[in-house]
Amino acid sequence: MTHITRRQALVSGGALGAFLPMAAACAPAKTANASPDESKFTDGVRLAELIAKGELTALEAVNAAIDRAESVEPKINAIASKMYDSARDMAASTPQGRLGGVPSFIKDLNDWKGAPTFYGSQAFKGYIAQSDHEISMAWRKAGIIPIGKSTSPELGLTATTETLVTGASRNPWNTDHSTGGSSGGAGALVAARVVPFAHATDGGGSIRIPASCNGVFGLKPSRGRTYLRASEPPVPISVSLAETLTVRDSVAVFRVNQTGNYDDIGAISGPSEKRLKIGLLTMPPSGKPADAEVVAATEKAAALCNSLGHEVVPFAFPASFSTAEFVENFVLYWSAGAAEFVQQASKFTGKPPGPDIVEPLTLHLAGHFQKNAAAFGDAVAYLKGFEAVYDSWFSNMDILLTPTLPHLPFKIGEIGPTVDPEVHFSKVIDYATFTPLMNVSGAASMSVPLGWSTSGLPIGIMFSGKRGDDGKLYGLAYELEQAAPWIDNIPPVHAS
Repeated sequence: MTHITRRQALVSGGALGAFLPMAAACAPAKTANASPDESKFTDGVRLAELIAKGELTALEAVNAAIDRAESVEPKINAIASKMYDSARDMAASTPQGRLGGVPSFIKDLNDWKGAPTFYGSQAFKGYIAQSDHEISMAWRKAGIIPIGKSTSPELGLTATTETLVTGASRNPWNTDHSTGGSSGGAGALVAARVVPFAHATDGGGSIRIPASCNGVFGLKPSRGRTYLRASEPPVPISVSLAETLTVRDSVAVFRVNQTGNYDDIGAISGPSEKRLKIGLLTMPPSGKPADAEVVAATEKAAALCNSLGHEVVPFAFPASFSTAEFVENFVLYWSAGAAEFVQQASKFTGKPPGPDIVEPLTLHLAGHFQKNAAAFGDAVAYLKGFEAVYDSWFSNMDILLTPTLPHLPFKIGEIGPTVDPEVHFSKVIDYATFTPLMNVSGAASMSVPLGWSTSGLPIGIMFSGKRGDDGKLYGLAYELEQAAPWIDNIPPVHAS
């Protein structure tokens, strides 16, 4: 009999094998009131502990992750650029820090010094970052080792990850379907068990939408609690965190990303004992009904919360809230970013703005801003005032429970880069109808993988609080993870 050492077991089939149990490739039934079995998977927190104890090296961890990436990348196309050599160089020095030696991915919208950044755009092919984004600096300090850049749509402007520069990223649950966006590559790589967590950003739902589409956990932090960039826009709607397999990995990355010492996050290591009053809403702000399976999954999540002792009550938007007014102002603000990006792309390429350097949707949004630029100041004022409006909804509840998305993931091509931009954006507005509310208000919000369609596609359930409620959400997330563990739900495309 061949003798297998503990290190060989860790690298080949245990801690580093594939972050998954030996289970069927489709979502199995969940066992109520059971915690995830750590013997069956290794998340980033555990992996860092193993490296710190010397039970395996950072280089072994990185090489195993690279092997996993290579095994699934041809099927999911979620890597914008590979950083294998630099990752091995970093690993050889055994990085110290909270997550020292853990392999991961950085989203293609963020600069990592010495690595390419496409920003999801054909315009920036050939660009090499000369410095780190603030989040990249924090990740270096924590010892996290990126083995590549994960794919993103151009400037993160849409809810799918299909671009002219990297092609379509594909959902590990069904490769005919989208990964969501804009952190679509990150969501797919985590779902496929390539890495335990991957960097993600959220400016309109871009952490929560891919978490929903790919069946992983994704929390959008409150405004001001994690690094963004040195120069903030008039209304800081975008934040950074990660797509993760486990709640505790999300907490660990939050602590890496945070701008200060928040004891409420550091102290959270399991379910909260506080019982919450949870408002339930299944009708999308758009006014167009959600898919029946999405509604059923959301109501099932509400029933789970009731069974855990929380009080679930119906919620409806007050009559004074106008979804059309919100969308009008948000879209104009969103379009301003597209207009600025078009100018940056033109400057970098030396070419005039046009479809040969940026995608049709980006040009469409830039054109929308140019036509309506005179109203930009009023839009900023509206968005700045929205936090108070949003907070008023919580006068009689602690948490708002909704679907993350009203529909199942799009099929590849439905909102791809060559689709008529007006059609494309109208579909996105309908699809990403719940998530932008929390970006504008600066609120904490999370997508939890609690639902599954009859066809086997994930359905994310969104729980949202007010700004600063990150700890409250994490306490609930730990409880849901124990009551309905999702770690055993493995997509057909996974690293094995």
